[in-house]
Amino acid sequence: MLESAKKITLPKTKKRYLYIPKTILYCVSKKINTFALNLKTTNKHTTCLLCDSSKIESLKGYEKHELVKCKDCSFVFMQNIPTCSELETYYENEYRRTDYFSSITVARYNELLDNFEQYRKTNKILDVGAGNGFFLEIAKARGWEVYGTELTPNAVKSCEAKGIHMKQGCLDEITFENETFDVVTSFEVIEHINNPKVIIGEMNRILRSGGKCYITTPNFNSLLRYRLKADYDVIGYPNHLGYFTKKTLRKAFEEQGFSVKHIRTTGVSLTRLKTSKGSNQEYVSETSD
Repeated sequence: MLESAKKITLPKTKKRYLYIPKTILYCVSKKINTFALNLKTTNKHTTCLLCDSSKIESLKGYEKHELVKCKDCSFVFMQNIPTCSELETYYENEYRRTDYFSSITVARYNELLDNFEQYRKTNKILDVGAGNGFFLEIAKARGWEVYGTELTPNAVKSCEAKGIHMKQGCLDEITFENETFDVVTSFEVIEHINNPKVIIGEMNRILRSGGKCYITTPNFNSLLRYRLKADYDVIGYPNHLGYFTKKTLRKAFEEQGFSVKHIRTTGVSLTRLKTSKGSNQEYVSETSD
């Protein structure tokens, strides 16, 4: 998890809103994108995932993770490209989804949905990487027509059992109509994908004019990362493939037609400090912060 909150609002000529707040790292949508497929023969990225620059270099101190940094835009990402089968195996068998749903999270989701009321026109809301569907369950109870995407069949079935309209796969492989949704959310997902430009562009395409996009992601410039350095367990392959800062997050969304309203970072996780030092504590549980 991470100390990051981001807020972004997006008008291009048409106005759209993007908002990014506190992060709890437990919903995943991964991208086995065209980037990964095109570079599959080498399994290494040779250009930046945000600006396409070829000026990328190993990030000093993080060599064991094979992190690289773009010299032009400063984006940090994994140079290794996971294969489709590698990702499918990881998310189906190794990735830990939480079944714990705290009252604090319920209250936070309701606060978000209170804010989203002003954008309700089509009555459709999409959560990219819906996980176990906790957020969409609450939105559905408030009268929203709820849609989600997920990578694995088990996650899709779990959400469908809760009455959520689900699509399996990556967002750019799913054929939503233009300007379908009032609100697009994505909690702790964008760091899991290999082609952020493509996915953010899709979010813009399917969000209606004047709609809102709300994103959370770990902050690579967090205090814990500076303290723990390469031992910070937010860093890991193939779980997290891109590492955003306020600067690179803003760039990623603005270049795909979003107008950024606000970005903010919040919190320090003692749980992450413990797990980075070897604790087996669950990231999201009654005892986590």
